[in-house]
Amino acid sequence: MDQQLTDLEDIRQLKSRYFRLMDTQQWVPWTDCFTSDIFAVYEGCPRPSKDLPLNITCEGRDALISGVSILMDGAKSMHQGFMPEIELLDANTAKAIWAMFDYVRLPTCHFKGWGHYHEDYVKEAGVWKIKKIHLTRLHTEEDWV
Repeated sequence: MDQQLTDLEDIRQLKSRYFRLMDTQQWVPWTDCFTSDIFAVYEGCPRPSKDLPLNITCEGRDALISGVSILMDGAKSMHQGFMPEIELLDANTAKAIWAMFDYVRLPTCHFKGWGHYHEDYVKEAGVWKIKKIHLTRLHTEEDWV
């Protein structure tokens, strides 16, 4: 099979795992989705309190896993990513934009969000990993309970 087609499919599979493992709160295998130096910016995030910031920045895999797992404690989430625009930059780097929708039911807030993931990827030891995430939002809804 053509290597470019294989790489495109591997990146699609990676993003699918990212969503599934986050929604099922499987944090140990979720770490395998990222480089150790992942840099992530999430705009318009779900939050357990109105007093908390809407935007979150995480530097490094440990910080990302810790921050998301703490936020998701006691929550149910459903994430959907679709219509990927994936660009292979060379044999070991790529970038993509994914349209997305998420529904996160925290104990204190039911959150819905629409937007786009802007991501950079690198291939490490033959495996694609997410190196950079920037989630932008078109619209969010918070229903405080």
